[in-house]
Amino acid sequence: MSTEFPDWLTVTCGEAPLVVSLPHTGTDIPAEYERGLVSPWLARKDADWWIERLYDFAVELGATVIRTTISRTVIDVNRDPSGVSLYPGQATTELCPTTTFDGEPLYKAGTEPTTEEIAERRARYFDSYHATLRSEIERLRSNHANVVVYDCHSIRSVIPRLFDGTLPHFNIGTNNGTTCAPALSNAIEKICISSGFSHVVNGRFKGGYITRSLGNPEAGVHAVQMELACRGYMRERLGSVTEGEWPTPYDEAYAAPMRSALTLILQTCLTFAQSKA
Repeated sequence: MSTEFPDWLTVTCGEAPLVVSLPHTGTDIPAEYERGLVSPWLARKDADWWIERLYDFAVELGATVIRTTISRTVIDVNRDPSGVSLYPGQATTELCPTTTFDGEPLYKAGTEPTTEEIAERRARYFDSYHATLRSEIERLRSNHANVVVYDCHSIRSVIPRLFDGTLPHFNIGTNNGTTCAPALSNAIEKICISSGFSHVVNGRFKGGYITRSLGNPEAGVHAVQMELACRGYMRERLGSVTEGEWPTPYDEAYAAPMRSALTLILQTCLTFAQSKA
């Protein structure tokens, strides 16, 4: 039986016990939401650039891949919709962001989304994205004792407002070990170590709302967030960026070493889900 999805939501349904989430690769901003934006470039600046290309091998592994084409400036499907901060005491952006990661205003003064507009965006996009995630997990759990949810992200390597210094290449988030079995996190970490790239587990990025709301190891759902520093797969100039120089083009040869490590990571996620009784 086929399932109809809205045109902004791309879902490739696989049969393997692995769900790959791509919540921040979208750059579409419907015309009704452009009102008041300072600039289209600023509104797209913090997208997870080229992540859908970096992970395009996931379909070949039999994974279910879920991606929104809507820009995170319209609504961020990885934020707690209640408004509770995922990182208390640290700078972050809202469900409907009003600033860039660098703190630049996204809207002209007085044109920020109203409470009613935020509720409408949530109903149209956020709720649908999460309903699809849960539906696909339920479908796979009917045939598999365990399912891994792998949430894909990337961010510029140096953003002083969000974190000190230069971010490690691989940032594994399991909300301090609560969203997946330790064996899975440990196996992913071993691959990161052997890759030659730098890494951290539950550092600045411990997993966003997707990972925290879905991860339930006792119920057979193991969720992991992977935040990549852009320099690992893009030719990134560290520090602030300006229009015309960001994002840099996707370069398959440059991205190959990180893509190779990510392939091993997703294969490991599959092996874990398939072998765990």
